[in-house]
Amino acid sequence: MPIAQINIIEGRSDEQKEALIREITEAIVRAIDAPPQAVRVIINEMPKQHFGIGGESAKALGR
Repeated sequence: MPIAQINIIEGRSDEQKEALIREITEAIVRAIDAPPQAVRVIINEMPKQHFGIGGESAKALGR
């Protein structure tokens, strides 16, 4: 059972997250010939202040 874990900064719509799950699943199916029903996708959303870039939070950088 393949499991993909994706870390993203908060702010995406439910529709965008659904599309991400669908497309990641399709990529795994193509790449390793796994049945779609066996693929698991976990999305971890984090607040902008919990993600650092070059010593500053994404929030402080306005991202």
